[in-house]
Amino acid sequence: MNLTILWTFLPHTDPDAALAFYRDALGFEVRNDVGFGGMRWITVGPTGQPQTSIVLEPPGADPGLTDNERLTIAELMAKGSYARIVLGSTDLDGTFERGLATGAEVVQEPTERPFGVRDCAFRDPSGNLIRINELV
Repeated sequence: MNLTILWTFLPHTDPDAALAFYRDALGFEVRNDVGFGGMRWITVGPTGQPQTSIVLEPPGADPGLTDNERLTIAELMAKGSYARIVLGSTDLDGTFERGLATGAEVVQEPTERPFGVRDCAFRDPSGNLIRINELV
């Protein structure tokens, strides 16, 4: 069996700010930008990896959610504890500097972790934790 991750989803509270972060701070290419019913879904991904994408979606867009559930999602996003993703980079310091230059919110500068991983972390404009591991 050969499985591949095609899409993963992260919520956004401001599509333009999310687009700027993933395009400018992380260098992802924009693959799709779709609006429907006053909402907007943006698909981004790493250049040269067309099979792997992140869909930035409106939080709570699922019609099956209650108003209370949508409120809970909004509260968790505001705290920065709703969603996260771990990315990999062969140039962790360069990736960090690019994010820093765009004014991205730094959670952790590049650090050697006690479990053998060197990584850094940012929060995107919606509060999602973006951790980046160094690939060796």
